[in-house]
Amino acid sequence: MRWLITGGAGFIGSHLAELLVGSGEEVCVIDDLSTGSARNIAAIRHHERFQFVVDSVANVPVVTELVDGADVVVHLAAAVGVRLIVESPVRTIECNVHGTEVVLRAAAKKGKRVLVASTSEVYGKSQQVPFHEGQDLVLGPSSKGRWSYAASKLIDEFLALAYWKEKKLPTTLVRLFNTVGPRQTGRYGMVVPTFVRQALAGQPLSVFGTGDQSRCFCHVADVIRAIRDLAISDAAIGEVFNVGSKEEITIRALAERVRDAAGSRSTIQTVSYDDAYEQGFEDMLRRVPDVSKVERAISWKPTTTLEDVIRDVIAFERKN
Repeated sequence: MRWLITGGAGFIGSHLAELLVGSGEEVCVIDDLSTGSARNIAAIRHHERFQFVVDSVANVPVVTELVDGADVVVHLAAAVGVRLIVESPVRTIECNVHGTEVVLRAAAKKGKRVLVASTSEVYGKSQQVPFHEGQDLVLGPSSKGRWSYAASKLIDEFLALAYWKEKKLPTTLVRLFNTVGPRQTGRYGMVVPTFVRQALAGQPLSVFGTGDQSRCFCHVADVIRAIRDLAISDAAIGEVFNVGSKEEITIRALAERVRDAAGSRSTIQTVSYDDAYEQGFEDMLRRVPDVSKVERAISWKPTTTLEDVIRDVIAFERKN
């Protein structure tokens, strides 16, 4: 099959592209390199079954042509990272909503299969943990720019499901929970690569808030397996799936694990959310997925541990 990956030079997209090319598939990637990097796809850049288009998903004629030539579309292009979202809310909303609209409209013309990547952020401030796909979503007020990302991705979900219900476009939605691994940049607030770089440099590890907030980190190698299998599963059409690890850890404990694994003597310091992001920034205390639905649909489970994740990120950062 021929796959089109939007945002395919990004962290997750580049790993997915390598997996597919290595499996004998044809892959086309479109990426404007605003947050992605050509270095991420260097290993397959000149492969005969790989094509790279430097452009934006907002370019309707280009996206339409690429979608026409694909069998499956994986839409990963989006604004990423809390820092970018806080600093550039207009870009966040326009990129997420308009980009998804362009991709779905192009796919609907030819009935192409589409998987749209969403986020655990849509669960907002819900305290119903672990989060399952059918529960109510609780977002903060529109005056808090932090929630613009969650709201824009939720619009993406509504739009994708509307295309399925009204136009019978075969769509699937995946809510990703803190995907981590080699190539992820800490530039926009991703915590694991940030901790690793600080530890290797002997700098204090900056824990935002109290450090009592907890997350579940899933290795990108596991995530791309789920994306690939869901994208071609008939049972996944018209459905929403959580994809992530169930191994929960507080951010303070994560900092300690990273420091120890790196053999660093760095201290750990807390930074208020107001100083880290913006006045009145709101965060979730816990973010834990219920992944029973994806387990039933494609027999998927994470195969790597948090220890694996930390080890691989440290090895990547040391090498680079």
